[in-house]
Amino acid sequence: GEWVDVVIDDRLPVKDGKLLFVHSAEGTEFWSALVEKAYAKLNGCYEALSGGSTSEGFEDFTGGVTEMYDLQKAPSDLHSIIRRAVERGSLLGCSIDITSTTDMEAVTFKKLVKGHAYSVTGVDEVVYRGTPTKLIRVRNPWGEVEWTGSWSDDSREWDSVDSSTRSRLQNRSEDGEFWMAFNEFLREFSRLEICNLTADALQNTQIKKWSTSLFQGEWRRGSTAGGCRNYPASFWLNPQFKINLQNPDTPGKRDCSFLVALMQKDRRKKRREGGDMETIGFALYEVPNEFMGQTGVHLKKDFFLTHGSSARSEQFINLREVSSRLKLPVGEYIVVPSTFEPHKDGDFVLRVFSEKPASSEVLDDNIAANLPPEEKLDESQIDAAFKNLFRQLAGADMEISLKELQTILNRIIGKHKDLKTDGFSKESCRSMINLMDTDGSGKLGLTEFHVLWEKIKRYLTIFRQFDLDKSGTMSSYEMRMALESAGFKLDNHLFQLIILRYTEEDMAVDFDNFVTCLVRLETMFKTFKTMDTDADGQISLDFFQWITLTMFA
Repeated sequence: GEWVDVVIDDRLPVKDGKLLFVHSAEGTEFWSALVEKAYAKLNGCYEALSGGSTSEGFEDFTGGVTEMYDLQKAPSDLHSIIRRAVERGSLLGCSIDITSTTDMEAVTFKKLVKGHAYSVTGVDEVVYRGTPTKLIRVRNPWGEVEWTGSWSDDSREWDSVDSSTRSRLQNRSEDGEFWMAFNEFLREFSRLEICNLTADALQNTQIKKWSTSLFQGEWRRGSTAGGCRNYPASFWLNPQFKINLQNPDTPGKRDCSFLVALMQKDRRKKRREGGDMETIGFALYEVPNEFMGQTGVHLKKDFFLTHGSSARSEQFINLREVSSRLKLPVGEYIVVPSTFEPHKDGDFVLRVFSEKPASSEVLDDNIAANLPPEEKLDESQIDAAFKNLFRQLAGADMEISLKELQTILNRIIGKHKDLKTDGFSKESCRSMINLMDTDGSGKLGLTEFHVLWEKIKRYLTIFRQFDLDKSGTMSSYEMRMALESAGFKLDNHLFQLIILRYTEEDMAVDFDNFVTCLVRLETMFKTFKTMDTDADGQISLDFFQWITLTMFA
């Protein structure tokens, strides 16, 4: 998603005095081999450059955004789309799919090379025997192997075209460039890739410039890797982005054209670790009226269960990038990028590409704690039965120590057979005492223990409410809803940290970890609020305060 400087030396890999990889036929040009070396360094090694699509090279060397067309399902206006792309200075490539490894670089009867990356350099229309005929110009970078079918350099079709058109279009040099009838192009080639260049890659003389919005994002197992719409319980946890389409293509109309491109990052680097491309895609949803113009709102599960998508990527596919050209009415829309299956880690770049300006932003919850007010109790307000229980638990000093609290909580929680837990640790109990110990004794008195007891009862109610599958534990996805019910709104990054800290290996949260998490959150929010004396959302700490806060919070 950003330009990178790559520093290399001028040592190139050779065998028997000849360059091993990219080389020039001239034998004295080395710029291509040096560029290849920088690209290999960027991706980890030369091996990582093996295979891939034309669009990857287009985008990595220009920063553009690529559209891909299946030529067997080509839109009726594809010739016009290509013409406009050439006018914009876009890069165009085409290729013939292979059905097996033996087909790679195989030459067809009419001298087209399978699995080879061709470039498209122009389109035109001529009058052939009184009939308008659409042509397309294609180039083979190899130079010498050229199309020998109709409209090739030596074909008879040129004899039926007026001389001015023929001299303007025809080129008989062995440069690998040739014309084809557009309908034959659709029949012979399998796919077309158009790389639309961003404003910073275009020359100053270009008139038609694209505007872009770019977002970096990530999918993380257990927190933001929710999978596609086939997984309604977790789909809503995927990152969300809002785009605001304000400028229609034509004055007086409502439709806005734009292109959405989702790219997964650094997958080639992970090949050596056994990683490969994930299957990715995206969906768009119209923002409901109640959320129009709002920021800091991450749409929840119920919304996606009751609203259909306005548009989506044509397919989920295991390519580095998925892109779609879309047209929607003026309005606000949510883009939800995802992997096909949940629990798939990955980093991505989402780009929105439009000829007319369109504002966009990350859609995420603002961090906040809306906790129920705590009543200030004195001992006279606590019922006699609880006081008797406290006397039995606390002993002669009438205060509950760390060890006593751990024994009490584990004895009580052990009676709830529907809950899976490995018991409250000393660290968990210490966090509870730190939250409730108002007099600094390191122990809990009667009123302090009563308040804590009411909190734990409330936490138990929430835990059971959001343990939707009644497993006795809470999934990481159920956890986010439970935290919100408890009064905590967290953004994606903070939720990821919580999942890393409080889930087991199977991404489940048991009851003791749930309680510990809520206690820690409440402690931190309260501490910050106390220190934020001017309520501006910022605090300043000296070293002693920082150590005290982190060691004993």
